[in-house]
Amino acid sequence: MSHPSCHEFLSSLSEYVDGTLDESLCNEIERHMEGCDNCRIVIDTLRKTIELYHVTAPQPSVPDEVRTRLFHKLDLDEFTGP
Repeated sequence: MSHPSCHEFLSSLSEYVDGTLDESLCNEIERHMEGCDNCRIVIDTLRKTIELYHVTAPQPSVPDEVRTRLFHKLDLDEFTGP
């Protein structure tokens, strides 16, 4: 099996970061990154960007009126969450 090139690595980047890429391909990509500073920088930057997004993105909120109607429609008890 040949090692992935930078181009092949970049085409699988999302799946790799999401953890949905086949394990054998992940291993090949990790071996590739051991010898390729550019790809290692790309993956590190993407991971940090995703982490920052999750930390700084506002949490969606549902207005109390909508929440009450939803729970009533679903025949659930009063909303007791945060």
